[in-house]
Amino acid sequence: MVIEPKIYTAKVMHRRIFPKENTFEYGVYYLAIPLPAPRLPGCLARFHAKDVGERNGTDPIHWVRNILANYNLSSKIQNIVLVAMPRVLGYVFNPVSFYLCLDDINHLRAVLCEVHNTFGEQHSYLCANPDHSPLTPDHWLVAEKVFHVSPFLERNGTYKFRFDLTMERLSIWIDYYDINEKKQLITSLIGTFSPLTMQNLRRAFWRHPLVALKTILLIHYQALRLFCKGMAYITKPLQSLKKITHTRGLEKSQTTAFKE
Repeated sequence: MVIEPKIYTAKVMHRRIFPKENTFEYGVYYLAIPLPAPRLPGCLARFHAKDVGERNGTDPIHWVRNILANYNLSSKIQNIVLVAMPRVLGYVFNPVSFYLCLDDINHLRAVLCEVHNTFGEQHSYLCANPDHSPLTPDHWLVAEKVFHVSPFLERNGTYKFRFDLTMERLSIWIDYYDINEKKQLITSLIGTFSPLTMQNLRRAFWRHPLVALKTILLIHYQALRLFCKGMAYITKPLQSLKKITHTRGLEKSQTTAFKE
């Protein structure tokens, strides 16, 4: 992956398997920004440091570097690229932002997934192999689900993450398994990179106008669909004081997982 600003145009897919089936897919675009963040062209889509990381206006590279150091990963990482939804016309909501942590030959060594819920809370999952070897697309990384996101999923069970990064594409799969280890939710974000030019930015803007507002509206629309299907609403528990969760173990993916 070339370390320069890009536009990441992708499809988001969610498929809930039980107790009620529900599937949706829609198009989005993100900014892929090498950190520390450079000044971006134009004003259609902006990046504000206060929207991510410590959310205090400082560049998130220092926050990410501190996390990597706490898990003995800092020496492995040469470059960090943030993939995040842009602020459009003053509004932004990032369900998940991804910090792609690359070594000196641009192999993916870790991914920090920064999750925001609609209650204004934040939690991050640090995805890395136990031996800190490069992440490959044929393995799943497992983490305990400790953060309340959907009011229709319990705050327990596990997430399983898988990543595939090339010069042209980024594919991310995150599946949720309930406390009985039954797969309940399948999600993916799959798309391609293009140079961050004014022409490409205008094209993305008009293809997906008000992308951040569209995202938050679709979240509430899908929640309404689940409620109308008879799904029980789960009251938000108090957020855990721990704000970073590290993945554990490594699993070889199965052929069926790729098809799903």
